[in-house]
Amino acid sequence: MNETYYLYVAGSAALLALLPRMRQRLALSRAKHRSLAGHSKMSRRVARLLPYYELEGERFFCADDAPDDVVERRKRAFDTLAALYRERYPKGRALTADAAPAVSDLQFTSSYRVPFPFSRQVREHLKAGVFFESSAGVTVTDVDGNTYYDLAGSYGVNVFGYDFYKRCMAEGDAQVADLGPVLGQYHPLLADNVKRLCTISGMDEVSFHMSGTEAVMQAVRLARYHTRRTHLVRFCGAYHGWWGDVQPGVGNPVAAEHTYTLQEMSDRTLAVLRSRKDIACVLVNPLQALHPNASAPGDSSLVDGGRRAHFDRQAYTAWLQQLRQVCSERGIVLIFDEVFLGFRLAMGGAQEYFGVGADMVTYGKTLGGGYPVGVVCGRRELMKRFRDDRPADICFARGTFNSHPRVMAAMNVFLRAIEGEAVQAIYREADARWNARATQLNARLAAAHLPVRVVNLHSVWTVVYEVPSRYNWMLQYYLRAEGLLLSWVGTGRFIFSLDYREQDFAEVADRFIRAAQAMERAGWWWTPPLASNKGIKRRILVEMVQAWRKAR
Repeated sequence: MNETYYLYVAGSAALLALLPRMRQRLALSRAKHRSLAGHSKMSRRVARLLPYYELEGERFFCADDAPDDVVERRKRAFDTLAALYRERYPKGRALTADAAPAVSDLQFTSSYRVPFPFSRQVREHLKAGVFFESSAGVTVTDVDGNTYYDLAGSYGVNVFGYDFYKRCMAEGDAQVADLGPVLGQYHPLLADNVKRLCTISGMDEVSFHMSGTEAVMQAVRLARYHTRRTHLVRFCGAYHGWWGDVQPGVGNPVAAEHTYTLQEMSDRTLAVLRSRKDIACVLVNPLQALHPNASAPGDSSLVDGGRRAHFDRQAYTAWLQQLRQVCSERGIVLIFDEVFLGFRLAMGGAQEYFGVGADMVTYGKTLGGGYPVGVVCGRRELMKRFRDDRPADICFARGTFNSHPRVMAAMNVFLRAIEGEAVQAIYREADARWNARATQLNARLAAAHLPVRVVNLHSVWTVVYEVPSRYNWMLQYYLRAEGLLLSWVGTGRFIFSLDYREQDFAEVADRFIRAAQAMERAGWWWTPPLASNKGIKRRILVEMVQAWRKAR
């Protein structure tokens, strides 16, 4: 009797002791996004199970059970487009074919431009080449002499136009020519850069790195060092570089054990931040304001018409304000990752644009003035890499090419230039200008009865579709044929430089309309009666099961 009683008491005490942890675990689970993007471990398991299969021959053109006349239109259009690509890009195609077997990046980007069941046939027939020779204004020219309006933006580097960065590089190179590639010691321009960056960021100290990924790594490392906590919080869908802790799901072969991937703009997330004691920092990529809780919208995942994007500046500002308050209350380091958007929305970046201050800010891309760079700006107490009272307790970070003289010089030209009235005038007008341009293009698309629209955050745009088609990704190839250059993620992201004049944008809009009209004439936007995105996904699931059974 007594023994049973004591066992009961002990069990009850153990259960009571576990209850707080169980509540915390439940709260954490509820703060994750319902999609696989919010569950990194599950997404990695699912990715390993997905079988490869191809839609070959006739199936390539009738994956949606299109009638014979539509299939024939698609075939003729595909052959015409393929012939145009062969005629227009012979040198670029040959150079790409020669380089690709030894360049793993090329192999990856070419394989993941479109949904994989269509990929092989597209790679064989719609090759355009990736080698370019010159840039001027808002255009770039490839090795075959084809000139394009640039919508790729060099992955965010090209904020003010290629001519601007050519000047930064040339003027900077001239200033440090006598020093050359001396590393370990600093050119005097570094000191001026630090002062300007502290003013712009509102921070106390600066450290220089070779890439945005390195900058984010160092910011997180410093946050962990100073808070003596282990975990970082990132938000579902956000990109912070390719290192393991910020890419815990698909793409990382090793699980990230000290990362919480939570839902953005959620009270449940705020509750987790308030309750846990192991969170060192929260990472915010302001680009997610365009597509909260969704991964970067590449065409490789465009299997239907379900892509969505929406920017609500007021709502996102309110979210950041709440996040700032909770982080301050809990001693959590709030890090704004502005590697991509920094210096585009405003000179003071997202902090200025949304009116919310961070504890640390990371920069990259455009700040190098045309050269590679990563920068961390932070409060003094967070940037220190050693403890005065514990000489062996350090937070080590170095890099051979950090603070390279040419990078520092181009950066200095860049920082001086953006303080000038010409760039300040661009900043004052940019938001209204790019919103108006998106509205204008959408009005034209609606008037032409085309099932495609654009959504923008400032000068960064994405394309959304109004039809549940398995072929929406084909639009990128019609845009290329019209002389519009996209990055490898296709219509998922247009990155305009801020030097686009009205006549430049008008030409881009005309070409976009022509590409969409050609896409429609070719029959790619034909949809069966009662078609839905859910129906397409169910069909794809059936195809995968069939492929899995066949592989067995």
